[in-house]
Amino acid sequence: MSETATGNYQVLARKYRPASFDDLIGQEPMVRTLRNAFSAQRIAHAWMLTGVRGVGKTTTARILARGLNFQAEDGAGGPTVDLAAEGVHCRAIMEGRHPDVIEMDAASHTGIDDIRDIIDSSRYSPVSARYKVYIVDEVHMLSKAAFNGLLKTLEEPPAHVKFVFATTEIRRVPVTVLSRCQRFDLRRIEAAVLIEHLRRIAAMERIEADDEALRLVARAAEGSVRDALSILDQAIAHGAGRVDAETVRAMLGLADRTRTIDLFEHVMRGDTPAALAELEAQHAVGADPLVVLADLAEFTHYVTRLKLAGEAAAHAAVSESERVRGAAFAQTLSIRQLSRAWQMLLKGIQEVGQAPRPMAAADMVLVRICHAADLPTPDEALRLLRGDAPPAAEARAAASSAPPVSQPAPPPTSIQQAPVRTAGLPATQAARAPVLQAVSNPDPEPVLSSPEPATPPSGPTLERFEDIVALAHAERDRLFVFALERQVRPVKMEPGRIEIALTPDAEPDLPQRLTNRLREWTGTRWVVVVGQEDGADTIHEIRERRKATALEEVQNEPLVQAVLARFPGAEIVAVRDRPVAPDLAPPDERSDPDED
Repeated sequence: MSETATGNYQVLARKYRPASFDDLIGQEPMVRTLRNAFSAQRIAHAWMLTGVRGVGKTTTARILARGLNFQAEDGAGGPTVDLAAEGVHCRAIMEGRHPDVIEMDAASHTGIDDIRDIIDSSRYSPVSARYKVYIVDEVHMLSKAAFNGLLKTLEEPPAHVKFVFATTEIRRVPVTVLSRCQRFDLRRIEAAVLIEHLRRIAAMERIEADDEALRLVARAAEGSVRDALSILDQAIAHGAGRVDAETVRAMLGLADRTRTIDLFEHVMRGDTPAALAELEAQHAVGADPLVVLADLAEFTHYVTRLKLAGEAAAHAAVSESERVRGAAFAQTLSIRQLSRAWQMLLKGIQEVGQAPRPMAAADMVLVRICHAADLPTPDEALRLLRGDAPPAAEARAAASSAPPVSQPAPPPTSIQQAPVRTAGLPATQAARAPVLQAVSNPDPEPVLSSPEPATPPSGPTLERFEDIVALAHAERDRLFVFALERQVRPVKMEPGRIEIALTPDAEPDLPQRLTNRLREWTGTRWVVVVGQEDGADTIHEIRERRKATALEEVQNEPLVQAVLARFPGAEIVAVRDRPVAPDLAPPDERSDPDED
């Protein structure tokens, strides 16, 4: 499109607005569908165009109206998507002034009266074009009565009427309307396509624009062509006819991406003074603290994608510096570190946006992330409590080489298994003896006395029912473990055969499932018989009885009673066992812990 006849300046978003389907970028699936439909003369009577801002919904609606009403100068032609030549009605349609192409903004015409006008005028034939086309923008703004009034005409419109709707909020459009339209979801424009489009427009405008500046514009536009052209227009004016990266950064309040990476390195290393100094330096040259944190979160996301997807995560909007240094970070940082930084940045961005002093809030966000960088991960903290934690460097290296799997660590020794001798100690020392866990805020869940056993070798030997439960633990079949521990009472077991009794709440297919699991896990055939005998207690019942007995023994300890008396309101939360092999025998049959 050319500039207006009066010579007034036209912004780039209007000057280079697509006038045909060939000019649309990034919407190839929709164009292909429409091309096939027009070629086969299977033209719908209504279309619903949806997508984010600036991807071409209204422009596509106008191009559709132009294609429907295309007519050559000699009067020949019919509906087509090949619009290389300009027809009789094309210019008036694209400029929004054709009498048979009625554009309505539903944001300002929301009522039933506005829809009634459309219904009444749709009965009359077009003035000069082939079809009367109604383009309703932001259709989701119509009232419920307006939508209902449109339904009948939309389902069975006159032969000379076509409807094109556009919306950014497709979920607010009633399904009764959607079912009467062909829907097209216009996609965000990919960064590489958008950068090339900006480069082509800059060349036509005879503007010098470096690649880094175009990458910044494309990243800020977030897939919107109109936003990208508006930013480019502003950058041309800001840079007096030349667009470079520094101009775009200063205009948008962005920080240099290299400095963003430096800041990321400082916070992930836990260097608080360096991180605060870098943020202050970026703020001094005009960077918005909120934008700095957003860029930091974006780079964190990029490094995470590099770690999980490798080079496939790279895209055109990423500079060479980001690609090289991001790959190095992906090799050294664990998923848990990156996820923790991501969550803290998301929370911090909200705080900075609401804070009366954004810079101070951004400082505190960086302080939290730097402090968390030195904290151990949950599994490392548990190892530290046990006293056998690996060096932090080894833990980080192990985490970066494989996806971490968090497993519960064995609990500390209970008073029942390792009683502490306090005779002869001063009262203050005896009160500090680590003999129980007595706190006012209980743990979320007490640790069971039977930790998960290690994965057994192929062809395991199953001599007891507890061995079957341990094998189910190793196979990570949690639901099946739950059923075995709470719904099965073992009666008798021998190689290849097990006799059980079921609790009243047991699932009917549990014996068959047990047969299938044993054959799958052991590679041999097992016979599961449901006997008439009551059977022994379930594992869950034995465990609960042991826990109650242990708790009772602890409560009867004089030292425990003294501690509870000293701290009113405290209570015994749990009695934790040492990490030993599962032993479901009653407590009175266990060996004395002092003999170990």
